[in-house]
Amino acid sequence: MPQSPPETRASLILRLQNADDLAAWDEFTELYGPVVYRVARRRGFQAADAENLVQEVLLAVAQSISRWIKRDNRGSFHAWLLRIAHNEVVDMLTRPATRVLGQDGERGQELLDAISVRGDISSLIEREYERELFRWAADRVKQTVAPQTWQAFWLTEVNGQSVQQAAETIGTTAGQIYVNRSRVMARIKELIKEHEARK
Repeated sequence: MPQSPPETRASLILRLQNADDLAAWDEFTELYGPVVYRVARRRGFQAADAENLVQEVLLAVAQSISRWIKRDNRGSFHAWLLRIAHNEVVDMLTRPATRVLGQDGERGQELLDAISVRGDISSLIEREYERELFRWAADRVKQTVAPQTWQAFWLTEVNGQSVQQAAETIGTTAGQIYVNRSRVMARIKELIKEHEARK
């Protein structure tokens, strides 16, 4: 049975105020946890440190979501979340316990310098969020289409095979590849658009 699309962002955010609403926290973590993790890994964090960062970001959100909702000038949730993630990265790298990465804390300082030199990590987080949103939508669409339809999309759009190669691999016509690929892509875009409209 296909999973339903996520709740509206506004209602999900309101539900996050309740620490006991495990479904809301699971949904939030499913979408944003991998984003924060991959950004941390790309910035040079070890796997365990990246996992710790995810937990720190989730904890920071849990501790401050109610205050953020009550603010009159709160801005977008997405921007607020990016700010939290950036602050947690800097905080992790400047904590004495974390700075001992490498000899005399040199590795921690290198990571901190990289963030300072390269500017804000917001653009990297944004790209990872877009990738995770695509994965989320693709997983849901995959569950609703025939395997051959999905394969036509995946081979041509993700793996970069030509339409002719994909048709030979699947054992169908190029025209059918175009139709199947178009249907899958349209549904993925539709799910992403629905989700983004609910920010």
